Amino acid sequence: MKKLLFIVLLSLGLNVWADRIKDLASVAAGRSNQLIGYGLVVGLQGTGDGTDVAFTAKSVRAMLSRLGVGLDGALSDFEQGSALTRIDVKNIAAVMVTAELPGFSKPGQKIDVNVSSIGKASSLRGGTLLLTSLRGVDGDVYGVAQGALTATGVDAGAAGTKVSIGVPTAARIPAGATVEKIVENPYELAESVVMNVREADFTTTHSIVDAINRQFGVGVARAIDPMSLAIKAPEDASQRVAFLSMVENLQVMPGEPPARVVINSRTGTVVISRNVRVTAAAVAHGTISVAVAVTNEVSQPAPMSQGQTTPVQNAEVSVSEAKNPMFLFQPGVDLRQIVDAVNQVGATPSALIAILEALKSSGSLRAELIVI
Repeated sequence: MKKLLFIVLLSLGLNVWADRIKDLASVAAGRSNQLIGYGLVVGLQGTGDGTDVAFTAKSVRAMLSRLGVGLDGALSDFEQGSALTRIDVKNIAAVMVTAELPGFSKPGQKIDVNVSSIGKASSLRGGTLLLTSLRGVDGDVYGVAQGALTATGVDAGAAGTKVSIGVPTAARIPAGATVEKIVENPYELAESVVMNVREADFTTTHSIVDAINRQFGVGVARAIDPMSLAIKAPEDASQRVAFLSMVENLQVMPGEPPARVVINSRTGTVVISRNVRVTAAAVAHGTISVAVAVTNEVSQPAPMSQGQTTPVQNAEVSVSEAKNPMFLFQPGVDLRQIVDAVNQVGATPSALIAILEALKSSGSLRAELIVI
């Protein structure tokens, strides 16, 4: 009975720590692609580029010309340039439009776009993006974007006081672009489907290959390198989708991540992974405080002495050093012991960062130290 209970608990533990393949790897043919375009935002309340940005005025003139609106007739080049500077574009802003085209996207699908000012516009709030072509790295148009902007940033000021919340010169249009072209990929043509592990790891890739072969037969999956594996899939499209659905939902035990200590020096955040170890080391950390007290006094002359009143400044300097005890790391201590030892001496996040950097420099910290 005890043996059976142990097996049941062990199986439950495996299910708790196991991950789905879809959370560890993705189909290589389903990679996303970046799109970019140049456009104009109209309808701003005087927060546009203004007449100082020449390319905004040129873009407006070119757009109106395509719509059959002539601005300067048969003026010379110099006169055209003068006319351009007279175009008032306070309510218009030149922007760059970016989007991420998901894998397997089909024409007619909607994707989100980001809009950012590239001129002197102070805010895009309340604007509308005009029809903008979105191109890929090959120069082809894969989508078009248009619509009202959603800008959460606010920038207001009056009487010498200014308040800024967020970034008013950047906005977003949810589902603001329509896909117009399919990105060719080898998914339907290749005999095998290639999957890429999100983080290259020999153990994780081996576990995925072993789980697939154990479920569907030896030779169905094979490892290409620590990052990729190839899976033999049915040729029929519907069967291939059903097969990959079963593959994605298989449970595997991923490899342990490498020992890392990540430090954000700006916020004082320290993240220590569970595999961090420390060899034998003694650590003492203390701070020296210097306090300077200034007393301002006035020296008065004696009566009938013909002296002058003189201000006198007295300074008192005191130095104090905290008596923090030294703590000892035994060889091979784990994460919990490191945290307990640091907490016992009351170290602040900045002090913890200094201790970890010193341990790394001494060669006692068995982990990769990453400072961001």
